[in-house]
This record gives sequence, structure tokens and C-alpha cells, in this order.
Amino acid sequence: MAGGNDTPFKIEVSTRIKRLPPYLFARINALKAAKRRAGHDVIDLGMGNPIDPSPDFVVEKLTQAAHDARNHRYSVSVGLYNLRREAAMKYKRRYGVELDPETEVVATIGSKEGFSHLMLALLGAGDTVVVGDPAYPIHMYAVALAGGNVISVPLGNDEAFLARIEHVLKNLYPRPKLLIFNYPHNPSAMTVEPLFYEQVVALATKYGVLVISDFAYGETCFDGYHAPSFLATPGAKEVGVEFTTMSKPYNMAGWRVGFCCGNSEMVRALSTIKGYYDYGHFAPIQVASILALRQGDDFVRRQADVYQKRRDVLVAGLRKLGWHVESPRASMFVWAKVAEKHLMGQGTIDFSLRLLEEADVAVAPGRGFGENGEGYVRIALVENDLRIKQALRQMDACLNGRKKHQRPSNLAGRPAEDPGHDESTVHDQTNIIGG
Repeated sequence: MAGGNDTPFKIEVSTRIKRLPPYLFARINALKAAKRRAGHDVIDLGMGNPIDPSPDFVVEKLTQAAHDARNHRYSVSVGLYNLRREAAMKYKRRYGVELDPETEVVATIGSKEGFSHLMLALLGAGDTVVVGDPAYPIHMYAVALAGGNVISVPLGNDEAFLARIEHVLKNLYPRPKLLIFNYPHNPSAMTVEPLFYEQVVALATKYGVLVISDFAYGETCFDGYHAPSFLATPGAKEVGVEFTTMSKPYNMAGWRVGFCCGNSEMVRALSTIKGYYDYGHFAPIQVASILALRQGDDFVRRQADVYQKRRDVLVAGLRKLGWHVESPRASMFVWAKVAEKHLMGQGTIDFSLRLLEEADVAVAPGRGFGENGEGYVRIALVENDLRIKQALRQMDACLNGRKKHQRPSNLAGRPAEDPGHDESTVHDQTNIIGG
């Protein structure tokens, strides 16, 4: 080689990348992609990625706004004022919460982006964050990427859980800077009542810690349950913020529209970071989202009913398999404890691989959400009733040795409601934990 240097060129990634834990879903994602390439009809219940369409009137508004050349310019990183105002009006209408659109609301490119950038705005090297275990992975990964450390506490929704958190706050020095809550919870679908957040605010005030509420599934509720907003708690805006998203209730996951609302200093910090990183959403998306917030309440209620019916089908079928399953009051997931006879001594990652290999059904292994998720799988309510029933039949054949029911062997046999999984679609993706 010219110059006499035969040493291979090496790319040295940043320390923050090296600090990330192993990606526990990688083997499942690789097998899922391989089976699809081989023509298998994989029923994917692993990712919370809605298959149902966005509201027609919202799509029509997007089209109309996209034809206006004025909307093709850079937007603003914090979101159009009218979009932030509409989000504030919805909080007032639904939860009785007063928000200033200028100082207490920022539009985010999905709640995941907003949460991750808020970690950069709030955390420095050595800062610690308390998170329940199991947890939605970005609640841990974003902390690590920001240089902070995660203190995992066994998850709960009661005084015992808060007592465990208080024990950490009392005894850890330096004291944790931030508490993260996520109800309705992903992955466990655990819910809370308003009293829980009253205790959270009291705890945060007593120890001087900040609070983030991830409220992504706050409108996907069943059986008359209404998930409480953290911000509706007296004193909440003094100690924290809440993230919401249009992905689930409006079937607008790919639109990537979310909000961070609450404490003005925390909102300002996030807005500052976003000002350096992005120019905000494409303006027509924001214009259409304004209409969705303004006119979409009935749509949101109907979509929750759809998920409730799918929940009933899935829970009934899993119980017939012999699994212990609680019927969730909210979210788009069922958190199911796998029967020991079906685990056969395996952990849930290997079990999920076996289920995918032998039954063509993808689920998310509980271990991927933390140590306390072991023994469980998360199953998303993203397919229609017929596909869920088919998945249950295939699981029964695999796990209980029942008669194997015929299923489509190629993409041509797919029901019309399923958008397809060929390699040209966004569904052949690697992020099984998204949503």
C-alpha cells in the first residue's frame, strides 16, 4: 500500500453510542425480515404500529394544504402557533387544564423525539433518572444518550411503588434529577387513578425533582375508564411536563405529531434544543393536525372502541391457550404472562423467536423492556379481528399441538385490511419496540 501503512482504517464511534445496552430485539427483527423475504405471511403483533387509516377529513386537509406553495418553506421548530393553541384548547376541553400556547406548549416530531431532546436539555454527565421496570426502552436509552444514568425501580401504580421511589430519593447522592412516569403504561398497560399523581406532585415538591409524564395512550381507554392527565393535578405545572401524541388516537403514527406541555422552563429548554436541531414539521402536516384536534374527538372515541373489541378477542384467545392475562383498561397492548409449559425453560426472547419460527407470529418479548419483563410478552392490538384470531390459531397449533390451520403462504392471500409487508413498505422495518 502506498505510504507503507497497512493498518485498516477504523471508525471510532462516540462514547454515548458505546454506552447503549445490547439491542435485545435484533435477532427477532432479523428472523422476521428473513421469513418475509421467503414469502411467509408473518402476523406482526410486536410493534404498536396502527394499520388503520388516518381520518379522511385530515388527509383531505393535508392534500389541500400541500397544494399551497407558501407551505413548502421551512416551518418553525416549536410548531405553528395555531397548532399549539389547538393542543392547549384540547387540554382545556378534555382535562380542564389551562395552558399558554406561547410558553407552555411545544410541538414535537412525535413524543419520542420530544422526550429524547428533552433529555439533552435537562441532563448532564452524572445526572440520574428514576424509571419503572419494565419500561418503554426510549425512557432508558435517551437518558444514556444524554450522558445520564438510569435508576430502575420495580414498576407499580400504588403507594408501595412511590415508597420505593422515595427510598431512592432519600438515600442516593447526588439526588436523582428526574422521575419518569408512563400511564397508561407501555408495555404493561398498567393504569392509575388521579390520587396517584397527587402523591407524585407531593413527592416531587418535597425532594425538588422534576417529573415527566408520557401520556401517549391517554385517549386509548376502554370500559368507561378515563386515564387521568398528570397536568390536571394541582401543582403539576410547577414540577413537570407531559408528552402526548397524535399517533395512536388519530391513527397518525407516520405523521409524527406530538406535544410537550406544562412547566414553562422545561418547555423553553426543549424549544431551545429543537431550535438547534430541526425546523419542525412540514407545514401541511401541522395544518391538517389542527383540523384533527379540532374535529377529531368522535374519531378518537370510535378508534378506542376498535381497540377494545380487538382486546376482547385477544384476551379470550390467550386465556384459552392457558395463559394468565389481565384485560387492560387502556393502551393498544396486552401484557401476557406466558404459561410455563409453553416457555419450556426458555427466556422470552428465545420463546418469541420460536413462536416466530414455528407459528409465523411476532410478539415483543418482555425481557426487551427490562429485567422485570421476563416471563411476559407484549402483544399489540394492531391487526383486525380476523388476523388476531388467525394468529391465535397458529399459536395454539405451535404451543399446544392442535391441528394446524391453513394460512396464506404468500402475500396474495392477505386480507384487504392488512397493508402488506413486502420489502417496499415501511412495515418491513427493524424497530419492533416502536410505539
